[in-house]
Amino acid sequence: MRKREERNLPVIRGKDYVEEMLPHRDPMRLIDSVEELVPEKSIAASFYVDPGREIFKGHFPGNPILPGVYTVECMGQASSILAADMDRYYQKTPLFFGIDHVRLVKKVLPGSTLRIYSTLEKENQEKGILTFQSQVKCEDVIVASGTVTIAMR
Repeated sequence: MRKREERNLPVIRGKDYVEEMLPHRDPMRLIDSVEELVPEKSIAASFYVDPGREIFKGHFPGNPILPGVYTVECMGQASSILAADMDRYYQKTPLFFGIDHVRLVKKVLPGSTLRIYSTLEKENQEKGILTFQSQVKCEDVIVASGTVTIAMR
């Protein structure tokens, strides 16, 4: 296992870092970069909602909207990166363990860039379970918020 110091990562972490931290790959990788990471505390990440994504052909023809489950998945993936950055969980697989109190308050349109913010609220190291408070913004407007729990396996 490589330690954080050995990774020697830049301040803004792009696709290579995201793919090192997450097992997800296109089309299910929904984080493009990490703008800020405070180890074991918080993360700010981004995702560009590409209008060319296949999902928009069916959701909804003539009125495309990013499905809410994708927005929730963004929360989970950003939180998973924060967890995977911890040496004790590095190269573990993140799995959704719980999704609570999620509110989808604005629709997300193709061409938008989402900013995902997650803060570690609680951790059970013995079981590898972490709970995060998450918020998703688009153009500084909150589009979703909630609590996600991730199990690192």
